[in-house]
Amino acid sequence: MAPFTAIFCGALLLNIVATFRSSSYWNKYKHLFGYSAAANGSEQALLGDEKSSAEMKLKHSKLLTKYLVVYLLAVFSDWLQGPYVYALYDAYGYSQHDIAVLFVAGFGSSMIFGTFMGGLADSCGRKKFTIFFAVVYALSCITKHFKDFGVLMLGRLLGGIATSLLFSVFDSWLIRSHSEAGVSSMLSKSFATAQYGNSIIAILAGLTANKAASLTELKAWDNNSEILYQGGYLYPFDLALLALVICGLLAFFVWEENFGEDKSQDEEDDEKRKRWYDSFVNAYFTTINSKEVLYTGLIGSLFEGSMYIFVFMWTPAMKEKTVGDIPFGLVFATFMVCCMAGSSIFSVVIGMMKNEKIGVYTFAIATGTFLLMALAPNDTLAMIAFLMFETVVGCYFPMMGTMKSVIVPESKRAAIYNLYRIPLNFIVLFSLLTDLTPKQSFFLCTGMLAVATYLQTKLVQHQKTFYSTVNNNDDLEFGNVSPKPDESSHRSPSQETSDNEKSPLVVADADSKAD
Repeated sequence: MAPFTAIFCGALLLNIVATFRSSSYWNKYKHLFGYSAAANGSEQALLGDEKSSAEMKLKHSKLLTKYLVVYLLAVFSDWLQGPYVYALYDAYGYSQHDIAVLFVAGFGSSMIFGTFMGGLADSCGRKKFTIFFAVVYALSCITKHFKDFGVLMLGRLLGGIATSLLFSVFDSWLIRSHSEAGVSSMLSKSFATAQYGNSIIAILAGLTANKAASLTELKAWDNNSEILYQGGYLYPFDLALLALVICGLLAFFVWEENFGEDKSQDEEDDEKRKRWYDSFVNAYFTTINSKEVLYTGLIGSLFEGSMYIFVFMWTPAMKEKTVGDIPFGLVFATFMVCCMAGSSIFSVVIGMMKNEKIGVYTFAIATGTFLLMALAPNDTLAMIAFLMFETVVGCYFPMMGTMKSVIVPESKRAAIYNLYRIPLNFIVLFSLLTDLTPKQSFFLCTGMLAVATYLQTKLVQHQKTFYSTVNNNDDLEFGNVSPKPDESSHRSPSQETSDNEKSPLVVADADSKAD
């Protein structure tokens, strides 16, 4: 049997080291580890205007705090529900076929309705749709109290819409807010911090939900009711409901509204968008007409599809190789610790390498981890492969968030982000509706990630310019030189640009010379 406790301790040590290396404390104490304490040229340029740098950091810190208090509550509500959806349906007495239908409905709803919601969020406002997300997901939680297949189906449909908004509207609001605040050079750090916080929240949510679900037994609301239930597995959904109410209220009072376009642009495009589905149609044609936008979506779908298949298959795969009981709580905590380490590693590597190059290595390593999963002869090697993949997941999300912020046009951002989820949902539905073994599933993921690696390489070759947030060895807290006012608007590389035009995430001349 794999030494799960020792593996957890090793993962925790890795996370501590990676977190320290990515923090501002590294610059204070790196001389103790044999590194030069002298500032390099880029750092000197930043430190040369300490007042400007301090103002930029303060502005970024305030913006990031605003984002995290809302975003972390949203993902907290999501993590609370995840482990207990299947358990609740099973406790209600539904068959595996009925439960599968409910799950398929949720992913189908995300694929169909969520796609149109993204376009509406771009035009009507990301803040409004963040509040809408909280309301819809809260209603989904309420439906869980009803032992009625129709009501539960409604809850899954609402949950699918909410999931699409969670993975599109929040990122869209963050990217636009960074641009408007003039701190786009710190966007990668924001994504890495959010992913790190997400992993911590996942652990807290798991512990909280486990404690709440064990407080009482699941039972009917009263002796005369055969439909309305309370207690047991419903408590995590009640806690999620409370978190969503607070999330919506904070978004209403703390966030500023932003849109996919400026108001002047909105007025000019009114004639082009008379119908409710026009945003989706425009996003679709933008995607298929731009290699950068199309490749980015396919890459994300292949990776995240593999990630969902991993979620479904790691437990049966581990059971096949393990003799005795598996400490699932400890394993899950180890997964999340590795995710945290991955986001910290990204924060370090982004200072040394172009973001798209990080993507190539990320997908190549992920391909190798799934191959190892498929071929692992024992649970120890399988566990090591699992943890390597979770570390890659922690690196993937800030890397992809940064890449999409540059490539996807701001005016259609949320719509395109939801469009990206269509192939992802097809992959998830395929995995749910087939009877592939864990080994077959891992080989399938190996193939998908090999394709993702190839597409990422082609994406790097196709782009005229390599994009990066920073290109020095400093801690990310140093950020980067702010873009000039006339360079601060988001512009997709799919648009016609001259060699002198830069995205707000592109570093000035010093960075372009680094390659």
